[in-house]
Amino acid sequence: MWTNSSDASEFVPSENGTYGPSDEPALVCAEAAFDQAFHYWRGASGRRYLHSVYSLVGCPALPQANFILVRRHDDGSREALAFGNTKDDVMSLNLARLRHEGAKIGANEVHIHLLADTARARRFVEADLTAAHLHRPATSEAA
Repeated sequence: MWTNSSDASEFVPSENGTYGPSDEPALVCAEAAFDQAFHYWRGASGRRYLHSVYSLVGCPALPQANFILVRRHDDGSREALAFGNTKDDVMSLNLARLRHEGAKIGANEVHIHLLADTARARRFVEADLTAAHLHRPATSEAA
């Protein structure tokens, strides 16, 4: 896992100037056999981040991790509503704050990225995804 923007130089755009889809399903297994699905979200750097997908009410208690509060529409499309990272050492408190914020903004899914293992890495992932999808500062106060 790289944690600073200088490491992003190895990710170059394709011939048409894009990095690929900004979000895409991650078909890592036969999803019907699992309670959770996986989804990739691409940051402004071009890096893809693998997320576990949960319903807002089905999300488990969380350690410190990155999250995206998502509105999944009836047609299956997904809209990222807020990006952030949990900051508390108490996993149930992270979950309570995340559910509260998600309910306030109309999210029905929570996408969790657990692969950023330091606070600095989580801040980088949050900023990278926010820059790509919201074009404004992240709502890091959510959890």
